[in-house]
Amino acid sequence: MAKDLICGMNINEKTCKITSQYQGKTYFFCSPNCKENFENDPSKYVD
Repeated sequence: MAKDLICGMNINEKTCKITSQYQGKTYFFCSPNCKENFENDPSKYVD
């Protein structure tokens, strides 16, 4: 399971269709809104 960096929801990586790539890593999201928030400022959510 992956964690949505925006809302903290656990995401099944095998069935999730909402993803984003950042610095060579795939991130998984529960909704398009969470993905959009991440993509607006990914460095805010990634160490």
